[in-house]
Amino acid sequence: MKNWQKMLVASLACSAAFGMAQPNVEAAYQLNPEVKTATPALTAASQIGVLSYENPELKNLADKDAIVVMSFGTTFKDTREKTIDATVAAIQAKHPGVKVVTAFTSHIIIDRVKANEGITYPTPEQALDQLKAEGYTRVALVSLDVIPGMEYSYNTGVFHHYKKKFKKMTCGTSLMYWQGQEEQADDVAETIKALATQFPKQGKEDAILIMAHGTPQISNAYYSVIQAKLDEMGYKNVFVYTVEGWPSLETVLPKLKKNGIKHVTLMPMMMVAGDHANNDMAGDEEDSHKSILESKGYKVDAYIHGIGENKAVRDLYVQRAEDAWNALEAK
Repeated sequence: MKNWQKMLVASLACSAAFGMAQPNVEAAYQLNPEVKTATPALTAASQIGVLSYENPELKNLADKDAIVVMSFGTTFKDTREKTIDATVAAIQAKHPGVKVVTAFTSHIIIDRVKANEGITYPTPEQALDQLKAEGYTRVALVSLDVIPGMEYSYNTGVFHHYKKKFKKMTCGTSLMYWQGQEEQADDVAETIKALATQFPKQGKEDAILIMAHGTPQISNAYYSVIQAKLDEMGYKNVFVYTVEGWPSLETVLPKLKKNGIKHVTLMPMMMVAGDHANNDMAGDEEDSHKSILESKGYKVDAYIHGIGENKAVRDLYVQRAEDAWNALEAK
């Protein structure tokens, strides 16, 4: 569990150093006390971790709290129920008297789900507009993203665009955010331990390939950190690769050959087992990862389950939600 209270104190110290009123933000450090004023750019740069903003113009409004859980979404109904819905239900169970709204960040998925299932999921913006209309004054935004990539940037963008419309707003982190630096929790190691509860038993000729999504953002570097942590923690012949980034499957293939691997288990490191897991990873087409590996003589098994089905991982998402909620409740 992150020591968010300590971080909140650090952020308040930052504000004091600035010599001006600042929004409360979780920070991993304090700016030099010689800094007496802060430009908007410097203020933005200091906002890391769980974001929090209190609008002084709305401070006299009564507290009416809500939680918005933001996910990319999926058109695969079965996996959605076992992953996104299950995670939201676990968050709701922690707060039975609080309104919890599920919002999808993929507008395409929203349209397809509505057309195919008749279910309307709001975008985060639509969810917040509705909460505002219903008189809610304080909102905790929760992310179901795996790393702080492009989708997570959407979440923080929503936070910054809407924070002044409410009395108070917070925004939690992605599943993996902190890496153990500056006395922070090691989200990466924590996630690996949770993910490892679904690893099959391995022999010397067995390997596990964890398929991540990948992102054109610089946060794609998280995958190198994940691999380094896997190696550091003693997980042998467990490799991370991405479907839309680096490292790719081609990056991993030489490692399999070098280590004498004959059997591979593929599994996604994504909230849901959607199109990427069912088709890119484990499909029957000749360009699927499974088919490519089989064509090279490997025996291949596919574990087609989103990480949201893994209770240990789901519990971590609930912790991330609690971080956002605790920041919302902090005085």
